[in-house]
Amino acid sequence: MIKVAFNAVPLLSPLTGIGQYAKQLLQGLDAQTQVQVHKFYATSWSQETRQQPLPRMANRWKGWIKKWVPNSYQHARIVQQKYFSKGVVSIKPDLYHEPNFLAYEFDGPSVITVHDLSWIRYPHMQPKERVRAMDQYFEPGLRRACRILTDSHFVKQELIDVFGISPHIIHPVHLGVEVQYQPHTSQQTQATLSRLGLIHGRYLLAVGTLEPRKNLQHALQAFMAMPKSLRQQHPLVLVGMKGWNASQLEKQIAPLLAAGEIKQLGYLAREDLTKVTAGACALVYPSVYEGFGLPPLEAMACGVPVIASNVSSIPEVVGDSGLLIDPGNVDQLTQAMLTLSQAPDLRQAYSSRALIRSRQFSWDQCARETLSVYRAAIA
Repeated sequence: MIKVAFNAVPLLSPLTGIGQYAKQLLQGLDAQTQVQVHKFYATSWSQETRQQPLPRMANRWKGWIKKWVPNSYQHARIVQQKYFSKGVVSIKPDLYHEPNFLAYEFDGPSVITVHDLSWIRYPHMQPKERVRAMDQYFEPGLRRACRILTDSHFVKQELIDVFGISPHIIHPVHLGVEVQYQPHTSQQTQATLSRLGLIHGRYLLAVGTLEPRKNLQHALQAFMAMPKSLRQQHPLVLVGMKGWNASQLEKQIAPLLAAGEIKQLGYLAREDLTKVTAGACALVYPSVYEGFGLPPLEAMACGVPVIASNVSSIPEVVGDSGLLIDPGNVDQLTQAMLTLSQAPDLRQAYSSRALIRSRQFSWDQCARETLSVYRAAIA
């Protein structure tokens, strides 16, 4: 039995990509009989995997503190390190797994998951506070790790190129897709879509935090280049919470919202997101940089055609099952939107390919491969 200390702090906020990774991996590990996982929740420990989003008011205070309290992350980290260190003394884990870049100090074998190097490749697309924290804390934890997990082969190569890490200790383990992401009929999505003002198969979908790296500004430009009649028939639906520096994007969105050609749904609960994804005509994902990219895989598992960037890790996930475009080429993106919204036979062909490809990815497989890395770490 391997006893693992696992940082479960990503479960305490509304779940984005890293939170989903932590949640699904923990559920997979909890089903394994050879491992016992002790989860660290910032100031407490538990063997339960629990999602505890902060109340709305607490999230507002958290945002206010980040904005106005100098070095707020550093102060929080000092406190968390004390609680973490106190816990491991009593738990005596065989190893520590950090799923979210920045590892605590730990006197023993550690495994760290590196999802991407976006703050290095695109620092101007990140909050300065995050870049400072990553610059200060990431590399020391990386160097301490005896094994490193990445979401893709692309990120493995990034670590070799940027940090000179030995390839022998880096293990690419693809993420998975939840079972509820599967094809849905219009009857199965009707209740949710009606409540949100959507029609099955009659909208383009963009999923992701509203921030510069997701390149939604180009998606909007490409959408605006479509004929007005088509924009009204197939509105662009934006799903995701507001991220850093979203004000310019919101200005771009405002007139389209007023015209009813865009719908902005914000952060959706998982059950609603599943239905909204499955009911889309196509997913539009022009991100300039991803370490994996869950939304394309989730759309593929629903049989929804994907328009995605041909850069970073995205081709590794999508393969030939979607339309891959240059994220900097607005004309290409417009043409892809036009093609999939107007050609049902082509949509069906990409839908079939997407379903087949999506079966290569599973959270159970992710958990099993991660457990193998744990064994290597303590060997």
